[in-house]
Amino acid sequence: MSPILASALDDLLTNFGYIAVFAIIGVESLGVPAPGETMLVIAGIYAGATHNLEITGVIAAATLGAIVGDNIGYLIGRTGGYRLLLKHGHKIRIRESHIKVARYIFDRHGAKVVFFGRFVAILRTYAAFLAGVGQMEWRRFLLANAAGGLAWALIFGLAAFYGGKAFERLSTPINISLGIVGLATIVLFTLFLRRRTEALADVAERAYPGPLSDGDRPGR
Repeated sequence: MSPILASALDDLLTNFGYIAVFAIIGVESLGVPAPGETMLVIAGIYAGATHNLEITGVIAAATLGAIVGDNIGYLIGRTGGYRLLLKHGHKIRIRESHIKVARYIFDRHGAKVVFFGRFVAILRTYAAFLAGVGQMEWRRFLLANAAGGLAWALIFGLAAFYGGKAFERLSTPINISLGIVGLATIVLFTLFLRRRTEALADVAERAYPGPLSDGDRPGR
């Protein structure tokens, strides 16, 4: 996370509070690359450090943003967004390899992607959209989406809230060392997920070789 991004999100939280959490996560969830998870983590830390926000409010805003944004993304995908994304996705840094990875997993695991996709960067942005493109039944989608959004908001929100408080209490060299080890573990896990995503990109390319087209979209 860059200092500039962290500062910008902190300013949004200071000026707009829960609305900023809802808006950033909602924008990411409807299919536009945005720092939704970063906003949730910063909001959790901010709530614990300043007490200007309640962690219950942060979690509620994050959950609502995830649900509302995902349902808009689902609707866009269901009404022709796949064609639009293939044609103009590069303008918002969405590469064809991203679409292939998300589609590869969605085609094979259906509703599980809607739930667990909330925890994976690429799928968090595109899973709802692809669910709509694949004509997934809406009530089934909504149930998995709501459960995933709530679980994600609880886990990351509470981890940031209590993790930030614990870090503030670090005082001895041993505690500081443990804190560094914990942060290093998070970084290594993030790198692992990134490499796993890159590996999935190769698998998805073999499953959908060559350029994608509207004619081979899911559901056809």
